[in-house]
Amino acid sequence: MDSAVLLDLLGNENRRRILRLLSHKPCYVTEISEYLGVSPKAVIDHLRRLEDAGLIESRTDDQRRKYFHIARNLRLEVSVSPYRFGAKSAYPASRSLDMRGRCQHISLNLPGAADRDDGPAGTDGDAADHEVGFDPEDRAGTDGEPAGVTRPEGSSGSDDAVEDPDDGVADLAREYAYLEDVESELSLAQRWVHGRVTDVLDSLSDRLGSEADSRFHAEVLAAIARGNRDVRAIAGDINADPDRVETALERLADRDLIERDGRRWTIR
Repeated sequence: MDSAVLLDLLGNENRRRILRLLSHKPCYVTEISEYLGVSPKAVIDHLRRLEDAGLIESRTDDQRRKYFHIARNLRLEVSVSPYRFGAKSAYPASRSLDMRGRCQHISLNLPGAADRDDGPAGTDGDAADHEVGFDPEDRAGTDGEPAGVTRPEGSSGSDDAVEDPDDGVADLAREYAYLEDVESELSLAQRWVHGRVTDVLDSLSDRLGSEADSRFHAEVLAAIARGNRDVRAIAGDINADPDRVETALERLADRDLIERDGRRWTIR
């Protein structure tokens, strides 16, 4: 989709709120109207514009109620600076994209990827052997650079002015070329991560049922994976109401995804 069209659609607050609501679960017009506090007629107009753009789709249930849900997995990137204004929208990379060799300046590593058969695959269908993100134990190198990012050869790594003007321009040119390459790779990596997040949430939705908020349940599971074991610790980690967290934990336990030992929860 053209980024200008997408920006125009998202310029309306109610359409943004509709998409936010539909990102949690499919809804019908009356639900959306009550959530927004606007008339059903206004909601239908917003839904029509979103549907015409291909952002949402609808289905009819047995009671002939029309449910709307998000149809596209789309990423919009906007850049504003004294030297650049631009926006681009693109679909995230597919799960079959092999990221190996695509990034020369950043390292991509997905812990446990080798144990999955639905990760970014090569031609043989095996999961790609890389991580997404930087090692939390090495956020920055000794020169203050983010881990996983390597400066170009000949770049000083310092923001101080260089004495020789000619050498300074050469360094700046190399730095700019390097940063352009990193920016392009980060954009690709973000699209890949966006696609993987959607895959994970789709899988979780299949296990929990379509009525569950898979994103919230995924955040609860991630908090447990990070070492939070009781309700209050999990709620604090994801900044959520403890009662809502407890309800989610019970649902996850009912699906045999987690288990409790006293007050401590662990993933099965």
